[in-house]
Formats: sequence, C-alpha cells, structure tokens
Amino acid sequence: MNGIFPQPSIRIFLILVAMITTGEVVAQEAAGDDSTIVYPATYFTEYAPITAQDMVDRIPGVGRVGGGGRSPGGGNRSAARGGRGLGGGGGDQILVDGKRTAGKSNETSSRLDRISADQVDYIEIIRGTSGDLDVRGSQIINVVTSENLSSSSFSYEINMDRHIDHETQPGGSFDYAGQTGDLNFLLSLIAEPRYDHKLSKETSVLGDFSANDEVREDRIRDQTNYQLSTNLDYQISDNSRAQFNALYAQKDNPTNIYRWTTDLTGGDRAVSREREDIPGEQDNWEIGGDYEYKRDNGDRFKILFIANENNEASTRERFELLDDGTENKELFLDRSSVLKERIVRSSYTMNLFQNQGIEMGIERAQTTLDSELRLGQDLTEGTPSPDFGGLIPVSVSNANSSVEEIRYEPFVVHNWQFNRRMSLESALIWETSEIIQTGDLSNKQDFDFWKPKLDYRFDVTPMFQLRASVERTVRQLTFSDFVADSDTDDNDSDTQAGNAQLSPESYWKYDIKTEYRLPNDVGVIGAGLWYHEHSDVIDRLDVSTSEDDLRSANGNIGDGDMYGLSTNFSIRMGMINLPNVLVTGRLGVMTSKVKDPFLGIDRRFRNFERGRFNVGFRHDVPRLNMNYGLSWNNRFDGNMRRYDIDDIELRGGDPKVDGFVEFIAFGGTRFRFDARFATNNLQCRERQRFVGRINSGILEEIEDQCEGSGRLLSLKINGTF
Repeated sequence: MNGIFPQPSIRIFLILVAMITTGEVVAQEAAGDDSTIVYPATYFTEYAPITAQDMVDRIPGVGRVGGGGRSPGGGNRSAARGGRGLGGGGGDQILVDGKRTAGKSNETSSRLDRISADQVDYIEIIRGTSGDLDVRGSQIINVVTSENLSSSSFSYEINMDRHIDHETQPGGSFDYAGQTGDLNFLLSLIAEPRYDHKLSKETSVLGDFSANDEVREDRIRDQTNYQLSTNLDYQISDNSRAQFNALYAQKDNPTNIYRWTTDLTGGDRAVSREREDIPGEQDNWEIGGDYEYKRDNGDRFKILFIANENNEASTRERFELLDDGTENKELFLDRSSVLKERIVRSSYTMNLFQNQGIEMGIERAQTTLDSELRLGQDLTEGTPSPDFGGLIPVSVSNANSSVEEIRYEPFVVHNWQFNRRMSLESALIWETSEIIQTGDLSNKQDFDFWKPKLDYRFDVTPMFQLRASVERTVRQLTFSDFVADSDTDDNDSDTQAGNAQLSPESYWKYDIKTEYRLPNDVGVIGAGLWYHEHSDVIDRLDVSTSEDDLRSANGNIGDGDMYGLSTNFSIRMGMINLPNVLVTGRLGVMTSKVKDPFLGIDRRFRNFERGRFNVGFRHDVPRLNMNYGLSWNNRFDGNMRRYDIDDIELRGGDPKVDGFVEFIAFGGTRFRFDARFATNNLQCRERQRFVGRINSGILEEIEDQCEGSGRLLSLKINGTF
C-alpha cells in the first residue's frame, strides 16, 4: 500500500474525476431534476395501509414482497459477534423525520411497524449524498411524519404460530404513540414466540466406506422474546431537538435435546440414547439519546450516546440414558458472558462554499466482554466437584477472561453537490484502539487504521443513476473469538479455543452500481459489480500445544480476494394489465480466494456461497381489501466449505419458500396468514474427518447430516384505534 489509497484506488479515482469532468456540460444543460423521489401519503391510500412498514412495502425497489414481521430483542449487531460501534452504514438505511434512532438493538428500522400509517405525511427515497443526513448508504428511506398528529393512537397485534409438531405459540404487541405539545412519544410492548423444533438425521461411514452409525436428534427450543421499548422526541426550540430511547428485552431460550445413536459396525445394531438439558438465559438493555442544535446559518452540532448490556448464561448437561431407566451424567458445560458498550459520538456540520459541506467529529467507544467457562466430564480419575455438576473438572485454556477495547474514531466527511445531478462524498476516518485481555491470559494490542472513502453519484438521466465508490473497511473483531467458548456445531468437540492474538480484518471495497427507474413508477432495475481486497483474513488456524491435543481457533491467515456481480428488479405488471402485482427479484454470483493454512491450497473463503437467486411477488386487490404474495429464496450450492484442523465441511440446502395472504375487515382490522418454510427448507452438511490433521490425507469418517424445523403457519391480527 502506498499512502492512504492503494494504486488501484488512485486509478478508480481518476476515472471518477474524468466522469465528473465530461459530465459537467451535460449536467448544466439538463439541471433541475434531483435524485430524491417522494411518495405522498395519498399514493398508498388504495392499499389501506396500517403501519409505515406497509407503506414502504409498496414502493418498488424498496419494499419486501412477503413482509418480515417484527424482530424484537435486538442484539443483531452485538459486539461479541462483530458489530461494535455505530458503523458507517451501507445498504439501504432508514430514517424517521430525517433522524436516526440513537440505538443499535433499538434501531430506526424496527420503528416502522410501530408507526401508524395515518401519522405518515410522505416517504422520501434519497439516492444522492448529503451532509444533512444522519446516515449514509446506497439509498436512504426517510419516513416523514405529519406535523398535525392526533393526540395519541394505539396499535395492537395478536398472533399465533403453529408448528409442524402441532405446537401452538401465542404472541402479541401493543404500541402507544402520539404527541403532546412539542413531545412525540412511542411506547411498545412485544411478546414474540421463538419456539423451534428441529429434527436431524446423520449417517456416517468409516474411512473404508463401511457403515459406521446413524444419529437421530430431536431438539426443542422453547423461547419467547419479551421487549419493552420507548422512543421520545422533544422539539426544544426552532433550533434544537433532543431524542431519548430505551429498551429492555428478555430472551430466555431453554433447550432440550434427545439423541439416538445406532451402531452399524456390527450385526446387533445396538442403540445408545442421550439427552441434554440446556436452560439458557438471555437479557439485554439499552439506552440512547442525542441532541442537535442548528444555528441560523445552517451549521449543526450533534452529540449522541448509547449504553447497552447483553447478558447470556447457559448450562449444558448431557446424560446417558441407561436400559434400567436411570441416567448417567457425562458432560457439564457452563458458560456465561456479559457484554457492555458505551458509545459517544459528536460532530459539527457546516457549509464551506455553495453546494459544499463538511462534517467533522469524533466517536469514542468502550466495549467489554467478561466470559466464564467451566467444563466437567465423567472421567475415571479426579475428584468430582459440585461446582462442575458433580463431575470431574477439566482444565480449559483461556476459559475465564475479560476483554476491553477503547476505540477513538476522528472523522471528516466532505459532501460536494456539483449540481442537481452529480455529487461526490469523500470521507477520511482514523481508527485507533487498544485491546486489553486479562484473566487466564494477559495481553495488550494497539491498532491504527486509516479508512478513506469516495462515493460518487451521477444521475445520467432523471431515471438512470450511476454510483461508484472506493472505501477501506475495517471489520470489527468478534470478542468471543478471544476466549474459550462452547462448541454447538460438533458433538465430538465440547469447547472451542480462543485466540488472544487476533488483529482486525480489513479490506478495500470497489463498487460500481447502476439503477434505472422505469417511467410512471413501473419499477426499478439495477446491476452492480464489486471487488473486495482483504488483508488479515480471519479463519481457522492451528493453535495446538501438543500433538495429542489438536486445537484450532479463529486467527489471521493472510490476504484474500472476493468479487462478484448482482442484478435486481422490482416491477409492477402493468404491461399485462396487472398494475397492482409487484414482482421483485435479485440474482448474485460471486467467488473468492484465500490460501488455506492447513493444506496450503488456494480455496474460497469459509462458507462462502457461489451465489443466490431470490424472486417473489405481491398482489394487491384494493376492491377486496386484500393482498397476497409468495417468495422463493435459493442459494447456489456447491463448494461452500469450511476447513478446520481435522475436518472439512461442505454445506447445502433446499430453497426457502414463504407465502402469505392478508385482508382488512371490520373497519380497519387486518388478518394475515403466513406459511413459512413451506418446502421444509432442509439444510445439509457433509463432514469429512481425518486421522490427525487434514493434511495427513488419511480419511477417518464421512458424516452426512440434514436438519430442518418444518413448515410454520401463523395468524396475525392487528389494527389501530
């Protein structure tokens, strides 16, 4: 790398400059059209929407043909799983009244199901770049509410899920929203079933391809997510505004497993039986707020804070079921973790010259993970301990650790609106962090990264837009990779090792995208090419301390590349006299290359799919106050592998098919029926185990396993009053 930008980035930047230079004359001749598309509330009247999400779903190129329902409990961007900090956006972003929600679990996109349709004035699709926006992405969906809200409104949802094993699970939600003076408020209570009954079958053969065994497993997770959240927005004066958000969620997930193993190596087909009891407990909370002051000259000062905590605990106990009806405990595995984040972000935005603006600021984040792991086994030697479930304690390296990161990100973002058809956003971020691990291991690491970005938008015509971007991204470290953890994927391996020497994975992103919006709101067609140049790729590597105890952990294995292309469409079928049928689809193909640390060969990234094809439709029938739809999602199987120290896994699965029908009756009450996983959606895995390391080439066993939860039927009834 030479300087901040590598040589490929300089070449792409010069191409962008050439595009800007040649396009300036054309832009001056046709200036007057901008890249923001507005859908007024009246556009959606014939569809009788109940929530803001219903309105967004009707917009070509944005909506979901099948809907997605709520996703309570949050935590999807948990730092333990690699999502610390606020991030820089990417993809489609959601705003309400031009503002983001100061939250991660309690994020803006989750509010759309809680905003009633009669509160929405209009919806903007912003395809350009602007310093006036709180987030940045491929396009911004800005839901603008009416200034003349009713004093209050109530919305409710009652739902019932029915699983293939005839288990029924109720749920529901209640939202209270409104305005009093300069205060807008939203209070939400949600109880959402997350029950899952998964059946699996595994057959295996030995290295000489003779039959080994057959394993059948019955796994039931009895989970209901409960969430209480609130969003407050107070207009202090014409120039200042404050928001406050809070969330608490409980997501206990007790799991019971029954397993039958049939020995096929002999003629008696002996069957051994096991059960596992895993009383999992989870809860998380989050509070966040922001304040904005806008000066008379248009300059803005913003400050935002977020504090959250995620607590998880589970105790896995495995019992051998004996023929006399008694049980013998074989395994005790207790793990707990507490993840905390504290984030403060402040910025100042001002106009430099006409059509140019700059934002300067800094973000500080503190992330901590406290993790404990205790392993007890039924061994012949040792002293049983009640703290290990009455079994004999087994030493696990790096089992009790604390990890803390302090990170600073000063940033400068420059927006240049050349004219109403062309814009360029450039950003420069410096990330500096310190990670300290204490406990069973002590380690300290310091990291510094420059993260530049160029994002160019050109409206070739009012309907056709070209986007090109160059950006360096630093992928967030997964904190749980630093410490020992339980292994939930392999019954022959109870724990996974941690690695205190991890460095963040970074990559350069080169993207070119085009979007054509068909006339008369018929739809949207898009296509794109992308290339990612990775450094310090994180994958499995050998951390064994002896040949008798082979161990692997996530670590940095070197450099690699990803590239692919994608196309998408979202079209109303007016050409066949069905203007209320919206058909959407997306096709993506991709490949990658990285050197495997175990075999020394070039191979694809871990579990990297070859591509995916999604297609679906929604048909609105306004005269009957109903709509229905179907979606089909299929991954291109083949060569989707995971390499480890002593095994190789190959994954594949069935397409995912979902369907729904909904209608509105009784003065605005919506009834919706969903059929999810209509084709069972079996997911399969072939695991090749080797004697010693996989580079020995000595095959020990081949396991073929498939699992699925079957079809899920649900009924939802919701409305407002």
